[in-house]
Amino acid sequence: MKSIVFVTIQFICLGVIAVTGPLIARPPLWLAVEIAGAALALWTLWTWRLGRFNVLPDVLAGAKLVTSGPYRFIRHPMYAALLLGALGLVGNTPTPLRIATWVVLLIDFLFKLSYEETLLAMRFPEYDAYRLTSKRLIPWVY
Repeated sequence: MKSIVFVTIQFICLGVIAVTGPLIARPPLWLAVEIAGAALALWTLWTWRLGRFNVLPDVLAGAKLVTSGPYRFIRHPMYAALLLGALGLVGNTPTPLRIATWVVLLIDFLFKLSYEETLLAMRFPEYDAYRLTSKRLIPWVY
């Protein structure tokens, strides 16, 4: 049930950001942030090989712990990618609603990744060691 709540909040937030402003940022800074998010998402999808995609934080049957690609640096690159892309959109056209929605998205992802890390640690004994070699969302920082 927690997984569905996290994902529902995520999609609502992304939807609100998408429909309340342009989908392509115009100023170079915000466009660069948006492109960085898209590039990170594509790199993550490539690492997943598109066959292991799951928006729910639940660990799929037969899952393997991925520590290559963007996962060498951050444990939740798709969350980081979505936050970056959404930040580019919000920064391009900041309104109180869009800023608040991005903050709610960030909080949702922080709870979601914490929950997911608990599940991953229970499933993969090597996850605790992996945590020591990577950050959650921002390389070398957090």
